[in-house]
Amino acid sequence: MAASLLKLRIAGMDCGACAVKIENAMKRLPGVRDIDVSYGLQSLSLVVDEDRTSLDTIAAKISALGFTSVVSSGTTAEGGHRDRDAAEGVWWWSSKGRLVIGTGILLALSFVISHVEPGWSHGAYIAATLVGLIPIGRRALAGAVSGTPFGIETLMSIAAVGAVAIGQSGEAAIVVFLFAMGELLEGVAAGRARTGIRALVDLVPRTARRQRGSDIETVPVEALAIGDLVLLRPGDRMPSDGQVVEGGSEVNEAPVTGESMPIAKEPGSTVHAGSINANGELRVMITRTAADNTIARIIDMVEQAQGSKAPTARFIDRFSRWYTPAAMAVSVLVVLVPPLLFSADWFTWVYRGLAVLLIACPCALVISTPAAIASGLASGARRGLLIKGGAALETLGKVKTVAFDKTGTLTMGRPQITDIVVVAGIESDVLAKAAAVERGSSHPLGVAIVGEAERRSLEIPRIFGGSIATPGQAVMARLKSGFVSVGSPRHAAERSVVPEATRKQIEELEDQGKTVVVVSEGRHLVGLIALRDEPRPDAAEGLTKLRRLGVRPVMLTGDNARTAAAIGSVLGIEARAQLLPDAKLDAIAGYRAHGPIAMVGDGINDAPALAASSVGIAMGGATDVALETADAALLKNRVTGVAELVALSRATLTNIWQNIMLALGLKSVFLVTTLAGATPLWMAILADTGATVLVTANALRLLRFEPKL
Repeated sequence: MAASLLKLRIAGMDCGACAVKIENAMKRLPGVRDIDVSYGLQSLSLVVDEDRTSLDTIAAKISALGFTSVVSSGTTAEGGHRDRDAAEGVWWWSSKGRLVIGTGILLALSFVISHVEPGWSHGAYIAATLVGLIPIGRRALAGAVSGTPFGIETLMSIAAVGAVAIGQSGEAAIVVFLFAMGELLEGVAAGRARTGIRALVDLVPRTARRQRGSDIETVPVEALAIGDLVLLRPGDRMPSDGQVVEGGSEVNEAPVTGESMPIAKEPGSTVHAGSINANGELRVMITRTAADNTIARIIDMVEQAQGSKAPTARFIDRFSRWYTPAAMAVSVLVVLVPPLLFSADWFTWVYRGLAVLLIACPCALVISTPAAIASGLASGARRGLLIKGGAALETLGKVKTVAFDKTGTLTMGRPQITDIVVVAGIESDVLAKAAAVERGSSHPLGVAIVGEAERRSLEIPRIFGGSIATPGQAVMARLKSGFVSVGSPRHAAERSVVPEATRKQIEELEDQGKTVVVVSEGRHLVGLIALRDEPRPDAAEGLTKLRRLGVRPVMLTGDNARTAAAIGSVLGIEARAQLLPDAKLDAIAGYRAHGPIAMVGDGINDAPALAASSVGIAMGGATDVALETADAALLKNRVTGVAELVALSRATLTNIWQNIMLALGLKSVFLVTTLAGATPLWMAILADTGATVLVTANALRLLRFEPKL
């Protein structure tokens, strides 16, 4: 049988260490090559000669390591996601969830028993330890057989067995429980990040209205071919990428480009999959199939970015590669060398060798990093800073650049009236008449005009009959005083003479990144209303705090260059405009070449950049996809939270290294005193338990963290 490509989904693979174990195991199987493991996508692909290694053998090897494999069956983006969704389960039904629940219940029972019947406490704690340790020990053994002898499971097994051997069964049970809890939380966070991409698929409608000759039929979007004509009614979503061939309307492209204002479309204009037709009917020719449209490509970019992100190996796992075997070797040498070479007393040096083993017990080291990270995560949560795991928390403190999306991130995400220029009459009349025409409109500009009139408690005139909309140009209605039109400067210029002074005012306002609407009564100009999506009140402060931390802020937006330049000038930030998702990825890659970069966004169009950056940050009002793709979220929806995240991360990194130095420092001191014969066995235990107490106490200081910016 010829070699074939095999693609598997690996459930439970949530970190770089998991991927390394699977890769090492696959390398040892005959007839297996071209191994590619991605923990971000929970995927494994390899080329296998089934005459030498069967699929059952591969599945059994993966299962022995503690993972579950499922053959991938979806070939399209949507089908693939359905496969993954079906395989996802609630956390308490997973093997990790059941382990946490079981060990937690037994730990609680053991605690009760230790107070009710102290004589049984040791046995109860041993039982609780064994329940949690057996699956961990099996994985450690499977890892050793498969080429990863000193993984974190090995470290945990040694720590728990050592604690039981010295009579610290309660400590062993607690350490095993905390390790299981950490593994579960890591898996839950990774799973949520993966399933968030489902919202992208929902942007594209399931069906489309296809026109062939004079017939209009409803067909699945997958049936659309390049060159097909589809009809879009007001409120319809675009089923795929295409080009307008007939009709005029305004289209909301925010899901794709992040553009805050609807874009006027006419014959020849390009429309993207997932964009929403606001008003007017459009006839569109399909230019990309469903599998290759903008949304499908965004999904692919998110997956590839997640898969290519360099995994942050856990410190303990790296350290254990040499620490555990080195500690065991030193202990053996302490026992053997003095008696064999110097005829020393065997009992004395066996005793000292056991003390060295106790000192080398890695409990304090095992807890040093997760204790600091857990405290850091809890401290952040209290401040509205949601961080999805220790890897993101560590990376935040190392970023050199923070890239911001504009709309809804640095700005409020909705237009606001900034200027009212009166040409005839008074300001309140200009605004009231415009609000009368726009009342009932769902257009963002109309909503802003009506909202401002209501905020000022103006009496809005009644219109006679309905309003008449010319998509992309103007809205007209009849008031008691006559016909009033609210439209674009171009439309006003076509209908009446715009004075040179007024034309200059329009240009000045547009140069400031503002959208100008002209209010006319009959053929006479009444006034101008300028609107702009204004910066958040704390945006400038947030950027200043980042600069004080030595971090460079930049703005990457899909909005037009003039608007981006105006906002950038107000905030004093470098601005790069008119960036589609793939262009944002290129920009992220360029900055990342000079150091870790964080991306802050709130829209679906930001999802690829959030995934491709070193760490992605979503604002509190973000879409589900942005929140799930991101590594952190600002629940209070404030730009200043980005600087707080960086400061919290740096404090956590400092705390981690303090913990490591405490643990290793105490062990080093006790190692010297033990070899000198000054440390009894009970004091050797304190080298680990004492270090554990100090490390935990130091980590708890992070709960009182206050960012000093």
